[in-house]
Amino acid sequence: MRLALCNEVIREMAFAQQCAFAAALGYQALEVAPFTLAADPSALDTKRCGELRRVAAQEGIEICGLHWLLVAPAGLSLNGPDDAARQRTIDVMRRLIEVCAELGGQYLVHGSPAQRTVADDDDAGLAWQRAVDSLQAVAADAEAAGVTYCVEPLGPAETNFVNRIEEAVALIEAVGSSAFKTMIDTKAVAGSESESAEALIELWVPRGMIAHVQFNDENRRGPGQGEMKFGGVIRALRNTGYDGAIAIEPFDYVPDGGSAAARAIGYVQGLLEATEA
Repeated sequence: MRLALCNEVIREMAFAQQCAFAAALGYQALEVAPFTLAADPSALDTKRCGELRRVAAQEGIEICGLHWLLVAPAGLSLNGPDDAARQRTIDVMRRLIEVCAELGGQYLVHGSPAQRTVADDDDAGLAWQRAVDSLQAVAADAEAAGVTYCVEPLGPAETNFVNRIEEAVALIEAVGSSAFKTMIDTKAVAGSESESAEALIELWVPRGMIAHVQFNDENRRGPGQGEMKFGGVIRALRNTGYDGAIAIEPFDYVPDGGSAAARAIGYVQGLLEATEA
């Protein structure tokens, strides 16, 4: 398991500074929110992606994946009734898959709650099918790029579409592509699941459905800055043979982004060492 920092935590820094800062703290990777790279991330060309990948390598860190995929450009929707907006979204998703591969990433995390929430006057069944169709439209791209596309369950406070891992698995099975998996976000688990993160890891990792993990506290701060205990989560990951990234993703930066990133890696690295035997 390697530790990654979600780069929006320190997005006020230039990208090279982000890489150097995260590497100096001991992170092995950055998980990149595309909106931090460009106003329209889908317009990033291959040359620019190569430059960013080289910058990261020069600073001693890798880019492991992408998340917060549909924040920009504005007006995107995975499953809304507007056909034109949905086609634009598919085009953006398709390019972000390429961007991920060009940056050296291995996975994409599809959270983006505002761009998948089903409106009160929409039909939930139709919205589900539109989501399946949108994901199927990019499945061959993900397979060809050799990346894993993770559908992220999010709590009901953020969206009304796919709140639980079981629902994410059902969506993935409907898409029918080996490139699609789901993932565990500890804050989301606390807000929407009846079982603990440990129990969900023990259930779904052996089934090959969990391709990624994000750590954050239910209070929206980093791990170690709230009431949630992560020792059991790490033991469950070890017990099930999980060998992917653990991305640190606070939303509330206390006292600031850099300090939150430093606090989190100290806490999680200590737990990793304590459970290593």
